[in-house]
Amino acid sequence: MAKLEDIVKRQKQGARFVLSFQMLGMDLSTFDTVAQTWIDHGGPGFEAAGVPFRKVADGEFLIARLTVVKTDPD
Repeated sequence: MAKLEDIVKRQKQGARFVLSFQMLGMDLSTFDTVAQTWIDHGGPGFEAAGVPFRKVADGEFLIARLTVVKTDPD
C-alpha cells in the first residue's frame, strides 16, 4: 500500500482528509473490508473520523469513502 503511505505522508498532523476506493486503486469490496479495520483499529498513521460514505453494490451498502485524521507526527 505504498500509495496509501504517500497520501498520509503528504498530510500535516491533525489534518482531516478523505480516502476512497478509487484513490487507492482498490475494488469497492476490498476497500470496505480494509476501511472496517481502520474504523475499528485505526490505520497506518491515521484514525477514522466521522461517518463513512457508503455505496450500494449488489444490494449491500459498502464503504466507498472514509474521512480520516492524521495522528502520526512524521
